[in-house]
Amino acid sequence: MPQYAYLAQWKDAISRSPNAMYLTIVDALALSIRKGDLREGDRLPPQRMIADYLGANLTTVTRAFTEGRRRGLIDATVGRGTFVRVGAGESHWRHTGPAVVDLTMNLPPIPQDPSLQRIIQTDITAILKQQDLNSLMSYRVTGGTIEERQLGAKWIAPVIGQRRTDEILVAPGAQSALAAIVSTHTQPGDVIVTDRIAYPGIRTIAAQFDLILVGVDSDMEGMMPEQLARVCAEHHPRLLYCIPTIHNPTTATMSLQRRRDILAVAQRHHLHIAEDDPYSLLMDSPPPALAALDHSRVSYVATLAKTLSPGLRTAYVALPNADMTRRVAAAIRAIALTNAGLLSALTARWMLTGQAHTILHAIRAELRLRQSIARKVLGAGHCMNPDGPHVWLKLPAWWGSADFVAYARRRGLALVPSTVFTISGEPPQRARIALGSAPDAASLEDSLHGVLSVLQHKRSPGFADIV
Repeated sequence: MPQYAYLAQWKDAISRSPNAMYLTIVDALALSIRKGDLREGDRLPPQRMIADYLGANLTTVTRAFTEGRRRGLIDATVGRGTFVRVGAGESHWRHTGPAVVDLTMNLPPIPQDPSLQRIIQTDITAILKQQDLNSLMSYRVTGGTIEERQLGAKWIAPVIGQRRTDEILVAPGAQSALAAIVSTHTQPGDVIVTDRIAYPGIRTIAAQFDLILVGVDSDMEGMMPEQLARVCAEHHPRLLYCIPTIHNPTTATMSLQRRRDILAVAQRHHLHIAEDDPYSLLMDSPPPALAALDHSRVSYVATLAKTLSPGLRTAYVALPNADMTRRVAAAIRAIALTNAGLLSALTARWMLTGQAHTILHAIRAELRLRQSIARKVLGAGHCMNPDGPHVWLKLPAWWGSADFVAYARRRGLALVPSTVFTISGEPPQRARIALGSAPDAASLEDSLHGVLSVLQHKRSPGFADIV
């Protein structure tokens, strides 16, 4: 196939690589794009033809193409084929040059009133005067002290109810807590079921522990129970991972009945649940967590990264019983050892003095303002939650997600394409906008007008401009 000379290089790479064949194919594809053997808009040969030439089976090539879409290298359109996407020759979808505002990171906005800088300066000074420096700068107890666990239990009580201290852990961030829970409940090769469009952190964990992710379709209330039951019957997963409240990225929130239906499916199939709950406390009256409805089946994680600040590196974990607490604590010790002493002291002080709630109320108010600005600028039709930190932007028919984000980046706007969140199937025509990372409401509004301009820009049918 002389017109596809790069395939010979792919075949040679497969013969020399010790890695899984589908990953070698993706890496070879990326190299062909970087070298200029493949250019933006080039159409790739059919997957079956590639499989025959490389001596691979069709499933391997399909898996490679799926990974290529996830990395933002290619786009596939039914009836047209697979093309090298616009911007694929650049290192990553994230904007690396100057941006109007980076709208990729889901951060709580830093409140101006009260001044977070002044609070931190005052409280750190008080901590250094009152506590022993050697203790603050030394290793901590994995899982937190008794007092820290009690404060954590009180913080998450509005969502999960009262819990015993021996069922609570303090972890250095939600990601390490989730990794610990997943590793406790699974072995390599096991299946984790999650939303088909899901927080990408679960993909990172699954890859680290050699686990298989299977996606479940969702509607406006999140994961559909009948689809979950079908997947459970077919794949026999060991664990369900979900974000029931203000889902990332879709913003869906399960109703009380939907939560009970999901729990009923999990009970029938003996499925443990890892409940990730970053956003409930951004709501004045959050719905009960799954962990409140089924104490024995759910391991619950609530990070302070989305309600106070990621700089605190603190998450609270509620486990079904004391034995599970000991097992997850051992896993946290293996993964991340312990929390940082100075940050733990600052967090505890905020909890004790009520400063944490003051900051939380300010962040709630700022996010609601930003959501109202987003609705005013972008209009209806997008997935939004008035208390949430992000928007799941719906794209017009002429924009694919990866191309839209690549074009927005060239206009100085950094967004996240749906390919990053897609566990299986075709990525939806969506992109996520994080509202909290803009320094203030005025700069956010300016940036959203830029997003609107990109939305309304109608691409020509071809990938390249005609001059």
